Amino acid sequence: MKHSLSEKTEALGRVIETLDILRKECPWDRKQTNESLRPNTIEETYELCEALLADDNENISKELGDVLLHVLFYSKIGEEKDAFDIADVADKLNKKLIFRHPHVFGDTHVDDSTQVEHNWEQIKLKEKGGNRTVLAGVPSSLPALIKAYRVQEKASNVGFDWETPRQVWDKVKEEIVEVEAEVDSANHDRIEEEFGDLLFSLINAARLYKINPENALEKANRKFIRRFNYVEEQIGKSGKNMKDASLDEMDRLWNEAKLNECKL
Repeated sequence: MKHSLSEKTEALGRVIETLDILRKECPWDRKQTNESLRPNTIEETYELCEALLADDNENISKELGDVLLHVLFYSKIGEEKDAFDIADVADKLNKKLIFRHPHVFGDTHVDDSTQVEHNWEQIKLKEKGGNRTVLAGVPSSLPALIKAYRVQEKASNVGFDWETPRQVWDKVKEEIVEVEAEVDSANHDRIEEEFGDLLFSLINAARLYKINPENALEKANRKFIRRFNYVEEQIGKSGKNMKDASLDEMDRLWNEAKLNECKL
């Protein structure tokens, strides 16, 4: 379904008008602040991510609406503080998009998306007079896995990277050896540190092979849950609970679950 620009503008206008009314007349909406909305914003973002991973277009549309509501809500609060409103938000975004795409709105030439990403990081460094560091734009509050991917990506965009993806596997193997050595030493802090290095190198490998590690891990989580639920269900049908089942029995059912998935 496609709508014209005027239809899109009118639809956004209706939502803004509705929110204005709610902010005045609904006790719950009226009492919200940036601080009170923040946890809900995080939750809505994760719900959107779940819909995206499931490629569920109907839910994607619904969850995007929830995220949009939060963007408009924060803008409304900013307007009430006489700090900014949704027009300021949109104007700043538009200017940033134009400034960061000189290959579209200017004379810069690029051959592929890799060059676009490289130019993007260089442009971001210039936006504040060159005072920002390469990694300054990575939020400190990001989950560790996503943060690792982003800092590696940003470092790569300024040339700090392996020459070929294959080279990363030597680093992964090196980190595995170091973890094993520290496990033998029984020094918990050192084991934790080396384990972190191993995870960091695996995330780097994922990036080099164009795999989003967050998505990959979530798919692995879902696969484990699906297979484990099958094992639990089958053991329950036999009149036992999981603690009564032997490891051999659980392994057999696990392999059965894998085989059933292959047949689908």
